[in-house]
Amino acid sequence: MSKDGLHPRNRFRGRYDFAKLTAVFPKLAPFVRAGVHGEASVDYADPAAVKALNQALLLDAYGVRLWDIPSGSLCPPIPGRSDYIHHLADLLAAGGAVPRGKAVRVLDIGVGANCIYPLIGAAEYGWRFVGADIDAAAVRWASTLVVAFPGQIECRLQPSAMQCFNGVVKPGERFAASMCNPPFHASAAEAAAGTRRKVRNLGGKKPALNFGGTSRELWCEGGELAFIQRMIAESAERPDCCQWFTTLVSKSEHLPRLRSALRAARASDVKTLDMAQGQKRSRILAWTFSG
Repeated sequence: MSKDGLHPRNRFRGRYDFAKLTAVFPKLAPFVRAGVHGEASVDYADPAAVKALNQALLLDAYGVRLWDIPSGSLCPPIPGRSDYIHHLADLLAAGGAVPRGKAVRVLDIGVGANCIYPLIGAAEYGWRFVGADIDAAAVRWASTLVVAFPGQIECRLQPSAMQCFNGVVKPGERFAASMCNPPFHASAAEAAAGTRRKVRNLGGKKPALNFGGTSRELWCEGGELAFIQRMIAESAERPDCCQWFTTLVSKSEHLPRLRSALRAARASDVKTLDMAQGQKRSRILAWTFSG
């Protein structure tokens, strides 16, 4: 059975083969249990179980043997993160063949300690990545995860929390695309409430400290809308650094104001790429100044 809404090239569309995954990564075995209908599953409200599942998936699908995250960091859902990469590949293909290989360079804004987008993109398409983050500890940790793809992934520290490209993109440097999973919340209290809802929806009785992510991963002043508006303004100042600028937008009600900002910035083309994973809906906002 496939997971509704995932990209056709997503390796994780079907049910997880837990027998295979535990054979590949035995440390997953203690977390596997019988689900509601008797099928094998894990407790998705248990951060240790989700991390072990991610480690098994990355090893089985991509041969990534050394993946881990520090306590408190965001533990990303692999299928959803993979979907962004595949939709980005379609955008770059422009109706033709998907571009592959190291000639394709992508900038990941807010790479996080998990470094998940660069790892998947390097494995799936052979792309090169620069991952940027404002958290020095996250950059150091992410830098230890790239050993599976020597020369393909570089992690850089962004010195300013108010900038996306300046301070990271070098003079004359150009990328096929940028990507970003921005902080969704506007305050620490809002982020904490979101984590409580997530854990409650997954059947947890109390928030797990290392489940939802660090403060810098989850919130920033003004939340998602303000963050993307700043990104749009800065992209207009450096329109040639990326062929396509892209970002996730979690809240559809933000799209009208973001499209208005893109018109004011004189983007030559704007696209919204819808994504879905079961009941969860999201979208990628993409814009360019070329053409």
